[in-house]
Amino acid sequence: MNKVTKYFLLFSLLSANGFAQQGGQKTAVEPGVSLALATARSNNISNIQYRLHFNIPAEQTAPIQSTEGIDFKLNKSDQLQIDFKQDVAHLKAIAVNGKAINIDFKNEHILVDQQYLKSGNNHIEIGFVAGNESLNRNKDFLYALFVPDHARTVFPCFDQPDLKANFLLSLTVPTDWKVMANSVKKDSLKLADAITYHFKNSDQLPTYLFSFTAGKYTYVNRKMKDRDMEFLHRETDSAKIKFSVDSVFVAHRDAIDFLENWTAIKYPFQKVGFAGIPDFQFGGMEHPGEVQYKASALFLDQGATKDQFISRSNLISHETAHMWFGDLVTMKWFNDVWMKEVFANFMADKVTEKLMGKSTFDLKFLQDHYPAAYGVDRTLGANPIRQQLENLQEAGSMYGNIIYHKAPIMMRQLELLMGKENFQKGIREYLKKYAYGNATWNDLITILSQYTKSDLYSWNKVWVNEPGRPVFSYEIKYEGDKISDLSLSQTGETGGQRVWPQSFTVKLFYPTNSKVLTVNAMTAKTLVAEAKGLPKPQYILFNADGAGYGLFPVDQHMVADVYNIADPLERASAYINCYENMLSGKCFKPYELMVILLKGITVEKNEMNLRLLTGYMTNIYWTFLPADKRESINVLMEKTIWNALIAEPLANNKKILFNAYQNIYQSPEAGKRLYDIWLKQSAPEGIKLQEDDYSSLALTIALKTDTINNILKEQLARTKNEDRKNRLVYLMPALSLDVKERDNFFNSLKDRKNRRKEAWVTTALAYLHHPIRQVTSEKYLPGSLDLLEEIQKTGDIFFPQSWLAAIFSGYNDKKAYAVVQDFLKSHPDYNPKLKDKILQATDNLRRAQQIVH
Repeated sequence: MNKVTKYFLLFSLLSANGFAQQGGQKTAVEPGVSLALATARSNNISNIQYRLHFNIPAEQTAPIQSTEGIDFKLNKSDQLQIDFKQDVAHLKAIAVNGKAINIDFKNEHILVDQQYLKSGNNHIEIGFVAGNESLNRNKDFLYALFVPDHARTVFPCFDQPDLKANFLLSLTVPTDWKVMANSVKKDSLKLADAITYHFKNSDQLPTYLFSFTAGKYTYVNRKMKDRDMEFLHRETDSAKIKFSVDSVFVAHRDAIDFLENWTAIKYPFQKVGFAGIPDFQFGGMEHPGEVQYKASALFLDQGATKDQFISRSNLISHETAHMWFGDLVTMKWFNDVWMKEVFANFMADKVTEKLMGKSTFDLKFLQDHYPAAYGVDRTLGANPIRQQLENLQEAGSMYGNIIYHKAPIMMRQLELLMGKENFQKGIREYLKKYAYGNATWNDLITILSQYTKSDLYSWNKVWVNEPGRPVFSYEIKYEGDKISDLSLSQTGETGGQRVWPQSFTVKLFYPTNSKVLTVNAMTAKTLVAEAKGLPKPQYILFNADGAGYGLFPVDQHMVADVYNIADPLERASAYINCYENMLSGKCFKPYELMVILLKGITVEKNEMNLRLLTGYMTNIYWTFLPADKRESINVLMEKTIWNALIAEPLANNKKILFNAYQNIYQSPEAGKRLYDIWLKQSAPEGIKLQEDDYSSLALTIALKTDTINNILKEQLARTKNEDRKNRLVYLMPALSLDVKERDNFFNSLKDRKNRRKEAWVTTALAYLHHPIRQVTSEKYLPGSLDLLEEIQKTGDIFFPQSWLAAIFSGYNDKKAYAVVQDFLKSHPDYNPKLKDKILQATDNLRRAQQIVH
């Protein structure tokens, strides 16, 4: 047998056992998109052009007949894997370089033998039925959402971020539908009962950023500073439309102006467009030319709080920042997905700082990022910012609060370390060098290192590549009434001598003045030399500027005076320190801190701080107090919150207090008060309640009522918007007084089609597992954990964590904790990323077993 014969026999054997030749390597044909496959294709494939046509019928369940052409260049004419996560029945025909071939389909991949390919330019034609899962089909609209690897569920493609391509799209839709895509509409052709829209060729995009939406939308366009912008939405409330539409356009204009100036790069794509999607899975998704937003985040009304307006501005700035960070320069592999998110958040915060002023920005930065980051980093499932990823089908499990909230804190510390000017120069060079291409975190660190004398590689190791946060302690010595020594030490929360290099302040308070000291904590122990010789203070506030990251000590003398601290940022930092110490079993028992916070809501006047306080208070109430303790304090809480609401002169603060009252009320008297407000649609004086508020109130009343009532049916009759009606209909079984109906609802979630609206699912689960319903809902916990792998495989990126949070966030009893422990023990080889999600979501449940109430 000669060598050639041996080679082809070996190759045939490998192919038969699930291998394909790709880029000169034998790459396994396995589900998903493995790192090995992605690397091989990236080395072999270039110059990709997709031509896609989707024929979308009005009937929601009717198949979408589609055609595709793929042009690309091969360095070597090896066997090819094209990703398509559907069954083979969805494939109708394939032709390669003008020759029809048999369909060879294995493990979510179309295999094209090298005999049909050639080095250089190739062309493939495919007839197929589009997959529905990531087209989010509704009764009269749909939207394509492909992040991180869901393009392959809809059409055959090379679904990896470093194979950017141009997309030439056409859509055939019902004549009364409107469409939007990444690129500009070129022309349209009207048929008898449909219309075909042709779009210009797109800019170069990875598959996860290719997108379109079509349906019964309202179309709005504006010219903003010589730039055309277009907006699709389904809102029907005329007051919300009037109050919001112009503001949404202005926010996009302002964000683009800021980012063009900061990056020194003009808006890098051919068009600006955005769509408001009812009950969208995320806050937004950054498809160039067709940014998708959750409609409720864009459409505010006169009852909206200041925090909601800031959040809308921040959301729009975040998605707009992605045009440069993630879209213009894209991560090479999804292990660096955090890069696009950290810069989007970081730059959005800079836009907020410019628009809202530094004091508002600093306070919002602290409250938005630190509690959320701590909520993961303090858990047994803490993950580093940068994670490993072997297959794109698990990329969704990498998303979470470490990426979105710890990473911006890290980036702010990096900017402080380098200096703002040097940091900006480095980022500008990075964007220019990798424009319309791909880059890694190491590529960025290499560039930034040229603009600083600091060792960014050592700094990067602890901040980016390792999980956790430091715990700070302090030692203070006196000689007479003067400080002779003040030092701070840091250790890892789980032990060890790791050091998180960072800068923050401590503040010494005196009867008539105060003194701020800067701490550059670059080693395990930091001597605060500036403190030597200062008078003995009344108390010390650690991390006064809110810039430091970690668990900081609480001076008990500070607690008694905390509401007299003048600076809202310093008060917020103190509140966060107190809450985090309570969770760590230090300084306070939950009930003790609850009493302190309850006093605070009567005196705290800063809107964002009041929101923080009420959030902490309601979380302690439901999660860390046993039922008997809740009963003992409930009447006092209801009375205190209601009296504070009546006395509060500021409308936004009144609204926050009203929401807190609605959250914690349990007494019949409070229930009657809220029912009368709902029935008469008569809000307390000074508060503006809109349809969404009354709907939320109806749901809460229904949850806490133990007698049959028709409040949800009446609320349904009041609701005018069709999308909001559908949401209410979905939620009603989860709130039923009939346990069997609730059982049926939970069991229905085992069918994927009933989980299609993920935002509805998690809202329903939060009601289903509310503490007052847990006696009958605890039995759902084992089944909920059993479904998690299916949730991860079939849901969008945030669904596993939101699924777990909605289910477990209100539990504090031993039985629920035992369910979690039993599940983990019985699944020793469980997916490690999903195990971390479980540990993160159940951390409060774990702590509730340890904390003395």
